[in-house]
Amino acid sequence: MLLDTPSLYFRAFYGIPDTITAPDGMPVNAVRGLIDMIATLVRQHEPTELAATMDADWRPAFRVAAIPTYKAHRVAQGDAEEVPDTLVPQIPVIEQVLDAVGIARLESPGHEADDVIGTLTHRASGAVDIVTGDRDLFQLVDDSRPVRVLYTARGVRNLQLVDEAFVTGKYGIPGRAYADFATLRGDPSDGLPGVPGVGEKTAASLITRFGSLEALLAALDAGETSGFPAGARARLVAARDYLRVAPAVVEVVSDAPLPAADLALPSKPRDPESLVRLADRYGLDSPLNRLLDVLAS
Repeated sequence: MLLDTPSLYFRAFYGIPDTITAPDGMPVNAVRGLIDMIATLVRQHEPTELAATMDADWRPAFRVAAIPTYKAHRVAQGDAEEVPDTLVPQIPVIEQVLDAVGIARLESPGHEADDVIGTLTHRASGAVDIVTGDRDLFQLVDDSRPVRVLYTARGVRNLQLVDEAFVTGKYGIPGRAYADFATLRGDPSDGLPGVPGVGEKTAASLITRFGSLEALLAALDAGETSGFPAGARARLVAARDYLRVAPAVVEVVSDAPLPAADLALPSKPRDPESLVRLADRYGLDSPLNRLLDVLAS
């Protein structure tokens, strides 16, 4: 089980009132919420291995170089992400809690959590469950292994199971073609422009007809005219420069450098003394006890 940790703690932060505080008054809604999410996920899905992936770089230079608008609307100042003031101090606490519990916490310099997930998925020899609220990771689903996304749009207690059939049913594309589809359609939430004039239906039609973005571009470059919806070919030709660089932005990395880590689900805390100190300082006794009970069982 691979956790898109930033996606989860943002969901916890916005889903739980910031009136949930530590003894000193510091909001800990994201910390408590994430701990309870992990406990629920482990109890319901019983993974043998678990990794909490993190953003070492939320807006990697290689993606910005390809498409400068990538996540530009979420920049607060310089290259810093716009994060609510009361969430900022909770992130180090989350990291300390994960480390003390013994849940592997992984990041890769110059990469996002998505890339860590892509790399761990690529390395895994068996089934993988990816927990995220980010549709970009739909590109990793693979029924043959299987690799599934447990999509949190409706909450951790009401997960949507995303497999190839889900992708095909929702978007009308081959189950493993989400990245190509998203490249054509674009994604305003990430500052990805897409091909002007090519919406969801046209993008789905093109990917279904040609099978992949690579095959579509080969047909375009070869001068083929059949198989293109009305007006789509001219739009694709006009967007050829975008289509040349966009895959490097949309596709998650499968070979990000990662430190060695033990992903085995811990049955007891790695650092009990640190965990006690964290529980006392931030008022985390109840959620940590729930998590530890689940891990022990």
